[in-house]
Amino acid sequence: MKTHGAAVVALFSVLAVSGQTPPAHLSPAQQKMAWAQKAIEENSERYQPHNDLALALSRRARETSDPAYYAQAEEALRNSFRLAPDNFEGQKVRAWILLGKHEFAQALEAAKALNRRAPDDILVYGLLADAHIELGNYQEAEEAAQWMLDMRPGNVPGLTRAAYLRELFGDIDGAIELMNAAYQRTPYDEVEDRAWILTHIAHLQLMTGKADGAEKVLQRALELFPGYHYALANLARVRIVQQRHAEAIDLLRQRFQAAPYPENLYGLAEALEQAGRLQEAKVAYADFEEKARREMDWADNANRELIFYYADHAQKPAEALRLARHEAERRRDVQTLDTYAWALCVNGEYAEARKQIESALAVGIHDAKFFYHAGAIASKLNDQATAARYLTQSLDLNPVSEFSTAARKALATVSYPAAGVAGRDHR
Repeated sequence: MKTHGAAVVALFSVLAVSGQTPPAHLSPAQQKMAWAQKAIEENSERYQPHNDLALALSRRARETSDPAYYAQAEEALRNSFRLAPDNFEGQKVRAWILLGKHEFAQALEAAKALNRRAPDDILVYGLLADAHIELGNYQEAEEAAQWMLDMRPGNVPGLTRAAYLRELFGDIDGAIELMNAAYQRTPYDEVEDRAWILTHIAHLQLMTGKADGAEKVLQRALELFPGYHYALANLARVRIVQQRHAEAIDLLRQRFQAAPYPENLYGLAEALEQAGRLQEAKVAYADFEEKARREMDWADNANRELIFYYADHAQKPAEALRLARHEAERRRDVQTLDTYAWALCVNGEYAEARKQIESALAVGIHDAKFFYHAGAIASKLNDQATAARYLTQSLDLNPVSEFSTAARKALATVSYPAAGVAGRDHR
C-alpha cells in the first residue's frame, strides 16, 4: 500500500470554516480540502488553514492510494512555514507526510523533535508509535501507544495503534476487540476512517480463516466507502478462499485501476496464476517487474513483492537476496525479516534464514505465512521436530491460507519425532 500500515484515524482536527458546506458526495478528505481552501481564500495570511489543507491532502492520499497528494500537501506546508516558520502543527503534518511517503527514519526523527517540544501531545506519541512500528522498534512503539491511552483513555488513534501492536504480538482476538472499540468511537461522518477500521477487522478475521465473517465486514466497508481499494483487496482474498477465482480477479483489477501501483499488480498476477490463466499471469508478472524495478530505490517501493517474485516465480534467487539485504538494512519490522528469511532460504543459506525468521517470530506474531516459512526452513536444516511444529501451527491458525496447500505437502514429508503429531487431520 502507498500509505503506512498503522492507521492514523482522526489524526488532527481540521477546522470547519463557517459558511457553505461542501457537497455531501465528497469524501471526508475532499470536504476538508474544500473547507481549508475556502479559509485560505478568505485570508491567505493565516498559516493554520495551510496546515489543514496539507493534512486533508494527506488523508486523500490514503483514501485513493495516490502519493501525488503528498507532493501537494508538501506545497501547502511550504506556504504554512513561510507564514509561521517551524510552527508546531505544521511540523506534525510534516511527520505524517514522511510516514505516508515511507520515509520512516526521517519521520521518527521528526516525531522525536516534536515530542521534545511538547511532551504531552497525545498525537505526537501516535507519530512515534507509527514510525517505531514500521522500523521494527516494537518496545518503543508499545510505550508510545500506552502513553496515548494513559493520557486519554479510549481515544481512537490510541486504540488503533494498540490493536495493530496486539496483532504483531500474536493476540488477534485482542486486536479485533480494540478495533471494534475504535469503530464505535469513530464519528459517523468519517466514512473512510470507519471503512479502514472495518477492512482491518476483516484482515484479522482472514488471518484465522474466518472468510465468511470477513466477507460481511468488507461488504459493510464498501457500503460506507464504495470502491475502497483496501477493502477490494481483502474481499479478493475472501473470494480466493471460496475458490471464486474469476470474481477475485475482477476485484483485483478494480483495485489496480483505482490504485495502479506495482504491488497491486503483483496481487493480480498471483490470482491469475492461481486461476490457471497462465499466459495472462505471465504478462502481468512482466508488467509488475518492470514497474517495480523503476521504484526500487524509492522509499515507497514494491520491493517486498519483487523479492517474493524473484524467489518464487522468476527463479532469480540471487536478485531476491540482493534486494532483501538492502531492505533489511533500512528497516527491521517483522514483514521485512520474514521476506529476508525467505530470500536466504531459496539461496540455500538456511542457518541465517532461521535466524531471521526466528527474530520475526520472537515478536509474537501469529501468521500462517511466517509459520510456513519457518517450517520450510527448519525442514531444510533437517530439524524435523521444529518443522512439524511450525507447519502444524500454520495450518491450525489458518487451514485455508494461501500457504495451506504448501504447508500440507511439506508436513506430509516430515518424519514426526513426537507421538500424535502424524495423526493430526488438516483437511
